[in-house]
Amino acid sequence: MRINSGCYYRWKKQPISRRTLEGVNLKLAINRVFKISDRTYGSPRVHLELKSEGFSVSRKRVAKLMKEEGLQSKIRKHWKVTTNSSNRYPFSPNLLAQNFVVNRPNEVWVSDITYIKTGQGWLYLTVIIDLWDRAVVGWSLSKTP
Repeated sequence: MRINSGCYYRWKKQPISRRTLEGVNLKLAINRVFKISDRTYGSPRVHLELKSEGFSVSRKRVAKLMKEEGLQSKIRKHWKVTTNSSNRYPFSPNLLAQNFVVNRPNEVWVSDITYIKTGQGWLYLTVIIDLWDRAVVGWSLSKTP
């Protein structure tokens, strides 16, 4: 499609529109609020913050401008309960009683388990360390706890 050069130069001389200026100011404010929130605010909370500062803008416009700027909030991980306390399995007594002072190697070994999410599902890593030098004595990786 060809455009007459006179039309192009006439368009180029026009002042910047009010909406374009508002968009530039909004983008600056959105970036500021997003940065202050440590990149945790999505468009609803950025919108509320801008409204409290006196900006008159819709949440949809804030979302659109955030998308244009490439701003996406961090996804908060939800807490998952992994311990079932209502069972009748025997449990080991706490022999250390929070006293982690060790006098020689192989006197106290401790263990913990962590959950690792992978593309194929959850994996469970158990590590046993010697409290004397914090060296790993053994470990196990499994698909079941």
